Formats: sequence, C-alpha cells, structure tokens
Amino acid sequence: MTMLPATAETVIVGGGVMGCSILHSLALRGMTDAVLLERDSLGSGSTGRSSSAIRMHYSTEVHARMAWESFKVFQNFAEAVGGECGFTRTGHLIMGSEAEADLFCANVAMQQSVGIETRLVTTDEARELAPSWNLDDCGIIAYEPLCGYADASATCMSFAHRARDMGARIALGSPATSIEISSGRVTAVTGPKGRIATERAVIATGPWSRRFLLQHGIDLPLEATRHEVVHLRRGPAGPDYHPGGGDLLNQVYFRPEGSDLTLVGNGNMEDVIEDPEVFAQRASPGFIQEIWTRIARRIPAMEDAQFSGGYAGLYTSTPDSHPIMDAVDGIDGLYVCTGFSGHGFKLSPMVGTLMAELILDGQATSIDITPLRMSRFAEGELNNTGYGFRVMV
Repeated sequence: MTMLPATAETVIVGGGVMGCSILHSLALRGMTDAVLLERDSLGSGSTGRSSSAIRMHYSTEVHARMAWESFKVFQNFAEAVGGECGFTRTGHLIMGSEAEADLFCANVAMQQSVGIETRLVTTDEARELAPSWNLDDCGIIAYEPLCGYADASATCMSFAHRARDMGARIALGSPATSIEISSGRVTAVTGPKGRIATERAVIATGPWSRRFLLQHGIDLPLEATRHEVVHLRRGPAGPDYHPGGGDLLNQVYFRPEGSDLTLVGNGNMEDVIEDPEVFAQRASPGFIQEIWTRIARRIPAMEDAQFSGGYAGLYTSTPDSHPIMDAVDGIDGLYVCTGFSGHGFKLSPMVGTLMAELILDGQATSIDITPLRMSRFAEGELNNTGYGFRVMV
C-alpha cells in the first residue's frame, strides 16, 4: 500500500501528461518536495487515448507559441527531458476551402511571426508531398514540414520518471477527494489514503475537473466529451506512407501510424459525457462507417483499407476550446490546469514550464497566458475559435 507523506510543498492532483509535466518542471526549478496523486495509473485517462499528433497550426498566438515551444522539446526530447517520447516526423498538410483563404493567410502569417516553420503551398506542390490524395476541392493549403506524432503514454512516463529521479514523489492508486481550505488558503489535500498538509494544490484532473472543483464552489464551463478514432490498415493499392493532415472540408484529421496504419479522427462528431467513469470506449459502427467515407474522399485508396481497430477517449472541453491555466482568485495556493479540448498532449511540455512559473514566480513569463485565465468566461472575452473545427483552433 502506498503511504502518503504527511506534508509536501505542492500536491498535484492528476497523473496524466499535464500533471506529470508540471511535476517535472517544478522539480527542474528545484521544488522536489512535490507529490503527484493519481487515482489509477499514470496516463490512464485522456492521455492514454490521445491521438498524439504534434503540429503547430493554430488560430491564436497563445496556442501557436505553446505548440512551437513544446515541439522544440519533442524534437530533442532525450536531451531536454530524458527518456523517450516516440517522436516521428511526417509533415502535415492543412486543407481548406476558398472561403477560408483569408483566415489561412492570416493564421500562417501569425505562425511565421512566432517562428514556426510553415507556409502556404499550391495544389501542385501539395500533390508532390501527398501524391495519393485527391486535392481538387481544396481552395487553400498550408504545410508544416516538421510536424509528426509521438507516444503520449511514453511521454507521460518520461516526465514522471525524470521528476522522480530528481526527488519528486508519485502516489498511484491514490485519489484525492477534496482540498482543505482555511482562511482563504489551501492547507491540505485529502483522500481515502490520508491527508497531505500543503500550501499549494494543482488540479490537473482532465474530464473529472468540473466535478472536483464544484465541491469547492468553483463552477467552470467544462464538459467531458467523447471522441472516437480508428486505425485503418492501408492495402496494397494504398499509399506506402503519407503526411499527416487536417482536412477542414471533410472535418477529419489523420496521420500515419507505424508502417502501414492510418489513424483517423474527426472534428465535429462528439457526445457530452455526464460521468467520465462511464462511457463507451470502443469506436461505434456508425462512426467507423462515417469516418471511413470521409478519409476516402481525401485519400481514395483508403476505400480498400482494412479496419484494424478503434477506440474512444475523453476531451475536457471549454466554450472556446482553449485550456484554463490559472491561479484561483480568492484561494491562495490553488491552481487549475484543465480544459485542453483535445490539444493538450502537443502542448504538454510548455504547459509544465508555464504552470511552474505561475506557481513559483507568481506569473507565467515564457508566454503570456492571460488569454487562458479562468475569468474570461464571465468577462465574455473568449478566444477566437478559428475555423470552427476543434482540432484546428
């Protein structure tokens, strides 16, 4: 049985890639008296069911900067963090209609100003990059040559192992049930395995966040939403390999997986889940049929692919599809890091850095995360949701 320490400088609730990245970043900054509490095993929630794509095409600067700085870590993970993240470079094409051309141009210009290697390409150039694709309906195409995918579970474990090597502690099978607050300050984190006296608590509980925070009088517009993906095995007539893609016309995203699989997900098919403990974890027949039709419009040879498997995971969604990364006003020592709306994994290295700055320095300085404050919903200052396609915002 895991014995919890009596005290800690900081307690992180949630052992997904966000919680582990925060633990790692705190340890790097010298706060090694930190404890991470995970109800199950590391990465057992949304992290373990991530599509794990890594790209930087976003419509807001805060997302683009976080993705770009995180990409630098993924690209050089062994030196920057230690361990494995499984990064595989594929390149990434983003396809839109003529009606979206102005928005594409503005977004690419913003991304380039951040430093991201991206550019608009012609249809002929895109055909050279992806000769098996049907691009006749595309009015505009952007290309990110450095993008790819990684292994979300391996990344999560690497953050955790490195943090533990530096002295941080991790307690598995140790759910937190509440935060003790006295005179407007965090005093402890409690659960069935005991009480840890602490001055700081970080809530990084993904789809469980709203329920956990509500008991402390914090009502945030968070929804747990179910999203499905499938793996299709490319047949003899299919492409040997292909770049990743974000297809706004067909509302689908995809990337290669291994030597002969293609992972396919969608941007507009989701179900709100009332209880994150209970949801169908397999891809449904209707989804499989629909998503197969969509990907075949873009890559016709996929009509002859074979179904290899599918699964569903949970996003923690906000009204503007941007996360909440903030200190809770009125409760000293309480921090919230949640609501990543399907983008979290690719942002996770920088999330750890920024949350560590917020906790230790009083504000994030590497990137301005004011657009991700809790109060924006009440203030009516939501972030631009771009193309109206969740994986692109």
